[in-house]
Amino acid sequence: MDTITTELRDDILSGQFAPGDRLLEIQLAEQYNCGRAAVRSALVALTTEGLVEREENRGATVRRISITEAIQITQARSVLESLIAAQAAREATNEDHAELRVIIEQMRTAVGNDEGNDYSKLNALLHRRLREMSGHEIAAELVANLRNRAAHHQYRLAVMPGRSADSLEQHAAIVDAVVAGDEAAAARAMTTHLESVIEVLHRWGDANVR
Repeated sequence: MDTITTELRDDILSGQFAPGDRLLEIQLAEQYNCGRAAVRSALVALTTEGLVEREENRGATVRRISITEAIQITQARSVLESLIAAQAAREATNEDHAELRVIIEQMRTAVGNDEGNDYSKLNALLHRRLREMSGHEIAAELVANLRNRAAHHQYRLAVMPGRSADSLEQHAAIVDAVVAGDEAAAARAMTTHLESVIEVLHRWGDANVR
């Protein structure tokens, strides 16, 4: 069950299954070469995580996340990830600092080459490594779940024209503060970054209302 859960989660997060797509047990069992019971257990687990929605007489679908929910998720992330950034500034080693610098340079290359998909992956990698470097397991687990629930909107942000360049400098500020060991500055930089994400989501919401 763990294997099919992981594989299905990864495929949802990578966009192979889009929001609203139906997840049929028999097709998934064939695709992942497993039994329907394993598929059913995976769907239950991913429903708990907020990635799948199950309705009586309709089955399972990839859950759609509204702009309002995406904003609330990002607000919650802001509190947790600011804590994570501060702890990363306290706990990260010289080797960690070097790795963060490399990721930022790779993000610069992706922006320069207009590679939105690569930038999105590097964005996720940077946030994951900061979670791991912080050593705060509870906050890291909660943030990972929140990010997964809003993964589709995060990808749309990454490929939005001009957005990656703005996001890059915000991430660079976070890394600069972590490398400097400045906990307060790292927390502020993370808050600034996620407030920017919320601002863009609000603009999307306003555009859809008009």
